[in-house]
Amino acid sequence: MPKYYPVYLKLAGHRCVIFGGGAVAEGKLSKLIESGARVTVVSPRVTPVVNDLALTGTIQWTPRVYQDGDLEGAHLAIAATDDRQVNQQIAHEAELRGVILNVVDDPDLCGFIAPSVVERGPVTLAISTGGASPALARKLREALTDTPALEWADLAPVLSRARKELKHRGATVDAQRWRCCLTQSLLRMTQAGREEEAFETLLSGLLDQTTPSLCPDRTQCQPQQCLAAAADPVAQPAGTQPG
Repeated sequence: MPKYYPVYLKLAGHRCVIFGGGAVAEGKLSKLIESGARVTVVSPRVTPVVNDLALTGTIQWTPRVYQDGDLEGAHLAIAATDDRQVNQQIAHEAELRGVILNVVDDPDLCGFIAPSVVERGPVTLAISTGGASPALARKLREALTDTPALEWADLAPVLSRARKELKHRGATVDAQRWRCCLTQSLLRMTQAGREEEAFETLLSGLLDQTTPSLCPDRTQCQPQQCLAAAADPVAQPAGTQPG
């Protein structure tokens, strides 16, 4: 079984082609559209949903079977036909043109495999078993969807804003200091709609050496002596004790 390299692709503006117009192909469309890809579906017949997307101009539909040359200019492709011989032909062209390809339910022909996905706000968790068991990937996705740990994703907008502000100021903050600042109180503040207060609190913790709950010297910030962890167990790195 091959070892896959995990990656997120930037597809905005890139041509992506789906071969097949059934329910499986339909299920692949939403994420490609959300990513900003220019999607073309090649299939003699399509589902009503795919047809509606074509009528509104959201995607392009080429109403015929695969032909050699369909992958010209493509960045990514998905083969979701029910004909393995056609899928093999698509895979051959994809290899010649350097197009990354997923062939549904046929890992041997794939250049990439699609993971199970858990989303909360701008945070996406991708789960893959390397093609060993899609059922296990779905089970893990269901379990992770309900985990309280996903609440931390609600901090993403505040963290993104703070990161941009640090870049604007030319300031560098080490990873441990960031971790110490990610506390339950900051999370609850954000979830309560007090984002401006959360932003100022976070920025103060990252930059201000006089913040009472954090190490007075950021260069000496260590997990073993983390004052924030002592006050907020969630901030404490696993396997460490606050000093």
